[in-house]
Amino acid sequence: MGRIRGWQRGWRGLRKIEQVELQSMVMWHTVPWIFLVSWCVMPVGLNLRHETTAQLLGWSMIVVAALQCVQVNRMLRRALDHYLGRAPFPRRDLAVMFGLTAAGFGLALALQHVDGVKGDVIGIGMLFLITPYAEGLGFALSIRSFFLHLAGIIVVLLAAFAAVGTRGGLLAALAVLITVGGLVSLLTSRCGAWTLSVMWEAERARETEGRLAVAEERLRFGRDLHDVMGRNLAVIALKSELAVQLARRGRPEAVDQMVEVQRIAQETQREIRDVVRGYRAAELGAELAGAQGVLEAAGIGCRVSGAPVGLPAAVQAALGWVVREGTTNVLRHGDAETCTITVSVTEGRTELTIENDGAPEAPVGSGGSGLRGLGERLATVGGTLEHTSADGRFRLTARVPLPEPGRPNGTQDPADAVPLAPEAKAS
Repeated sequence: MGRIRGWQRGWRGLRKIEQVELQSMVMWHTVPWIFLVSWCVMPVGLNLRHETTAQLLGWSMIVVAALQCVQVNRMLRRALDHYLGRAPFPRRDLAVMFGLTAAGFGLALALQHVDGVKGDVIGIGMLFLITPYAEGLGFALSIRSFFLHLAGIIVVLLAAFAAVGTRGGLLAALAVLITVGGLVSLLTSRCGAWTLSVMWEAERARETEGRLAVAEERLRFGRDLHDVMGRNLAVIALKSELAVQLARRGRPEAVDQMVEVQRIAQETQREIRDVVRGYRAAELGAELAGAQGVLEAAGIGCRVSGAPVGLPAAVQAALGWVVREGTTNVLRHGDAETCTITVSVTEGRTELTIENDGAPEAPVGSGGSGLRGLGERLATVGGTLEHTSADGRFRLTARVPLPEPGRPNGTQDPADAVPLAPEAKAS
């Protein structure tokens, strides 16, 4: 049971695309063995004649077929990585597989020559012998090269079987069965690999969108900071230079200029605080709408809900930072498909919850510097921050107490009360 639970945790710790790739690898490893039993071992092994030569050739062919399955399992990862652009062309693996396939066909040809199989069952064995090699070719070659290889194999085999006396309908059946075996392997390998390739490209595009969203937010902050600092620093520099000139001439106006420099510097400090704390009085409703738009643009279904209740500006600023950091974590970490943001106002307290389904298993209590910074920000307004990760879901919860109406900081200007975004569902 402990090992099973370990497998479950490992499975949940994988991203969705990694789960799909692992599932596909399991299928590709399993299918050749299923075909070996159903297309080779049972039909050929049960229909071998009792002569020593037939038994020796037949079971030798079955052993070679089993070695084909072993080899295709060994080369599968390298062949898939080559198709996905992660590894070089697996020439040595394909050469070994070609040798095993040629040996299997040679044994089948000898078995047909001595009439060692009852009826025309040898054709079903030929149907299997092509599948492991065709599966490897399906990953490694282009579609055109694959069909050229398959056509060459069919021509050579038909000529060889005709040389040992096979005629008429059996030759045509062999051509059809080899073609079917090759096409089945191509479909099971190439289609799945193409799907994985598309999914990995979408995953990379999604990660790029997430990084661009974060970069756009940083640029927005940079523009605001530049607007504040650029103008004011230029004015401070000019007035300081003017004060220096006036002081050198003994003019009393130099004092007035330095007083003005001091005033501008203090004003700049206040404006920078506004930028850092709330991007110039950012509203929680706007932050929620912006988070929903960014997440949906990155392909993550987002649902935002909140009661239309006015909140003090300080509470909105604190929770706005939680929305920003939580949205950034969803974009940059995990593999979320859906995200839910909920704001609820109870008596004396506001609670904001951000929950997504793309978090790997992680010990509760582990958090990055971003979460620690959020906790410190919330602490300045008496708030708390909690985060949990379980069963592939990550939940971030911020709680901020509301000021009591009787206290001075509880008085609220109507202009500061901004309605939260009403409940919305992602399309």
